[in-house]
Amino acid sequence: MDAYDKGPTARRSDPEPRPDRLRSPSPDEVPGVGHVPEAGQVPEPDLPSPSLPSPSLPSPSLPSPSLTPSPPLTPSPPSAAPRIGLSALSLRYQIAAVCALVVVALVACVHVTMVFLHVAPSNTVSKQYGRAVDGWIYPEFEQNWKLFAPNPLQQNIAVQARAEVRTADGGTRTTGWYDLSARDGADIDGNLLPSHTQQNELRRAWDFYVSAHDSENRPNGLRGQLSERYIRRIAVLRLCHEDGLTADGKTAAGKQPTIARVQVRSRTTNVAPPAWSDEKVDSKPLYREVPWWTVTFADRALDSNSNSNSQSQGQGQNGNSTRARAAADGTDAR
Repeated sequence: MDAYDKGPTARRSDPEPRPDRLRSPSPDEVPGVGHVPEAGQVPEPDLPSPSLPSPSLPSPSLPSPSLTPSPPLTPSPPSAAPRIGLSALSLRYQIAAVCALVVVALVACVHVTMVFLHVAPSNTVSKQYGRAVDGWIYPEFEQNWKLFAPNPLQQNIAVQARAEVRTADGGTRTTGWYDLSARDGADIDGNLLPSHTQQNELRRAWDFYVSAHDSENRPNGLRGQLSERYIRRIAVLRLCHEDGLTADGKTAAGKQPTIARVQVRSRTTNVAPPAWSDEKVDSKPLYREVPWWTVTFADRALDSNSNSNSQSQGQGQNGNSTRARAAADGTDAR
C-alpha cells in the first residue's frame, strides 16, 4: 500500500518520515516553489534550523617509522673569529715583529738611561761613563734645563766678532766689533715666522763653546776643538756680509779685503730687576774674549760670492742696524 493512501483503513507498513530539523529544506520541499499541495492537505511549516559548521580538526600527520637508524646529532663547531694584529701574520713574520719590538724597547731603555745620566748631578756612574754618555747625547739629544733650574738664566749674552783683513794693496787692518746677536735680534723683530738659524744658531754655538772650554779657553778634548771650528765658521760667514768683506778676496767687482783672522767675544749683562723688587744687580757688562783664530780654507764661506751681489742692499741696511745696536751698548761696530 502507498504511503500516501488516506482513510481509516489505511495501513502503513513504514512509519512516516519526519522532517529533519537539522537539515535545510531543498527548493523542492519549500511550498510554492515548484510544488503545489493537494486539496485538504496543509503542510506543516518547516522552520529553518541554523546550520552549525562542524569543527574540522586537523589530523596530525605522524611520521612513518624509519627502518634505518638516524645518525647521532653532533654540535656544530663555533665559527672562528677573524685574527687581528700579530696573530694575523704568519709564524716567521710574527717572530720578526717580536724581535723588532724587543730591539725598539732596548734602544728606548738605553736612551732614557743616557738622558738621565746626562741631566743628573755628577755621580760615580756619570764620571765613569761620561765619554760614552756624551757620545750618545751630542749633538742631536742635547738637553738644556736652565729654564727649569732653581736659578734660571737672568743674563743677556751677546756674541760679537771682529776680523783682521788683508787689503788689496797688501796691508792689514782690524775691524771693529760687530754685534752678531744684535743682528739676529733685528731680523727677528717684526718677523712672525723667524727661522731656526736666526733664533738659535749663534746662541747654541756659543753655549757649545763655553761648555767645552775651561775659564782659560782651553778645549776639553775633541768637543772643544769641534766647538772652536763651529763658532769660527759662523763668525767668518757673518763677517763676509759686512762692508764687502770676503773670505777669499774675490768678488765680481774685483779685489776686496780678505779675512785673515777672526776673534770672538761675549758681552754679558744682568737683567734689570722689576720696579717692585728691592734687588740690586750690577749693570756693568762682562766680556770674555777668545784668542785670535786663523781662517783656514775649510772656514771660508763657500756661498759668499753668490750672495754678495744679491744681498748687498739688504745687508747694508742690516749692517746699519747692527752698528746702531752696538753703539747703544757702548761698543764700536767698525
